[in-house]
Amino acid sequence: MARQAGVSAATVSRVLNDSPLVVEPTRARVRAAVDELGYRLNATARTLSLGRATAVGVVVPFFTTHSVIERLRGVVARLSGGGQRAYDLLLYDVEAPEQRADAMRDLADRNRVAGLLIVSLPIFDDEIDALQRDDLPAVLLDVSHPRLPGVVVDNVRGGELAAEHLLAKGHSHIGFVGDHPTNEYGFTSSEDRRRGFSSALDRAGIRLDPSMERYGVPDRDEADVLTRSLLQQPAPPTAIFAASDLQAIGVLRACEALGARVPDDVAVIGFDDVDLAEIVGLTTIHQPLRESGELAADLLVAAIEHGVHDPVQEVQELTVVERRTT
Repeated sequence: MARQAGVSAATVSRVLNDSPLVVEPTRARVRAAVDELGYRLNATARTLSLGRATAVGVVVPFFTTHSVIERLRGVVARLSGGGQRAYDLLLYDVEAPEQRADAMRDLADRNRVAGLLIVSLPIFDDEIDALQRDDLPAVLLDVSHPRLPGVVVDNVRGGELAAEHLLAKGHSHIGFVGDHPTNEYGFTSSEDRRRGFSSALDRAGIRLDPSMERYGVPDRDEADVLTRSLLQQPAPPTAIFAASDLQAIGVLRACEALGARVPDDVAVIGFDDVDLAEIVGLTTIHQPLRESGELAADLLVAAIEHGVHDPVQEVQELTVVERRTT
């Protein structure tokens, strides 16, 4: 590579390790040689050569879901450079609750990663104690703890927005499809959204009837089944709030299967505003998923490079995006 760029091996090393001692024309020649030769820097070797970790660990559940993918796109965009020093990404997908402890233990190694980004999973005080003993910076995304910086949305407010939108459309007999309130991961977003939804209905003098609520695992097929049981009641709801866009897609599928016209017979509103929501014309509560990943990555880089003095909780704004389903 040094021969290809017409520089010394030491100069190549400086460029690969972001040394400020190399002038831009030389840096450009080395980068061109890197691209031409298809070189990829080995993270482990780089860590050994620099004497510091050059990767960040990301602990995330269900990383193939649409909302998580959008968040990770933002994280990757920022950590791959974006005007600051690049970091490699070590992704740990938590597919079962028992894997959570393994992920925290495996990645919480200051010699392996420079910091941790924990997505959606609640963190406990003893885990924070261990991170701080090891001087390992951590940032939360889509979950909060007063001792750590993080990026969250106000899910309660999101539920209120969904109710206010349906009320403004004249609905009063409204259903809800969401996650089980108690779950093995400790997720609370669906229940927080339901709580805000119910509170807004209460303020309008409307009770969320328990017979209009359905709970299950957060996927499209389950939401389809749950919605069919709602719509086959003697007095089915005229509108349904689904706790996520993925579940809202299941609601729409059930409506189609049972011949219920959307929005004439049943209005449907989701939550997240993933790409698929726009494709199917789903009215939804928009949360800035990609932007949340970018912001969380920025907070983590700042914590790694400058430390954390006062943990910042960034609360992102939610809005209603009205499309065809309401």
